[in-house]
Amino acid sequence: MTLADILDPLQQPLVTVLDTPVSWTEVLGFGSGALCVWLVARQHLANWPIGIANNLFFVLLFTQSGLYADAGLQIVFIALAAYGWWTWTHGGGPGTAVLPVRRTTRTEWTWLLAAGAAGTLGLTLLLSRATDSTVPFWDALTTSLSLMATYGQCRKRVESWWLWIAADLVYIPLYAYKELYLTSLLYVGFLTLCLLGLRGWSGDLVSPRRADAEVPA
Repeated sequence: MTLADILDPLQQPLVTVLDTPVSWTEVLGFGSGALCVWLVARQHLANWPIGIANNLFFVLLFTQSGLYADAGLQIVFIALAAYGWWTWTHGGGPGTAVLPVRRTTRTEWTWLLAAGAAGTLGLTLLLSRATDSTVPFWDALTTSLSLMATYGQCRKRVESWWLWIAADLVYIPLYAYKELYLTSLLYVGFLTLCLLGLRGWSGDLVSPRRADAEVPA
């Protein structure tokens, strides 16, 4: 039995939405993705393994749909998930059992924005010249925004939710354009969960005074 034989059933249509067949891959990506974002909003550690499963489903889905940057992004997400998993359990520093929610520093914003702009430009050129992508800029933009947001999520930066919100506002029409209607609907749900996550994490922000009090003298 080959890998193609194993993956083929996942690529078969399960239901039809708006006259467009929806595969098992998209349905499983829908379910695991929604569960993952809900767990992130609740700061539950299980979001990381669920997120890795979601990334694997989306590698298949996006490759089939010609969203090559998004497909490659999932591989990066898996590596970042491993980092985030470790950071959430070991990155709190002395006197803290877990990583607290904090704000993004000015230095972090500077290099995040620079990396995001460079990544968007570089990926747009790469996708335009090396692939048959019909949406190179939008694919590149969402990839860069998602990587920026994932970094913030790994470090529990509250502003990561604003980056996810920005990415979702592009993802929703982009996936609808690619006739991935279920995935587009999923990202409407993601947008709602992001707003809830932003509210929840904002309430859990650690002030400098409180953070100092957590560190033993």
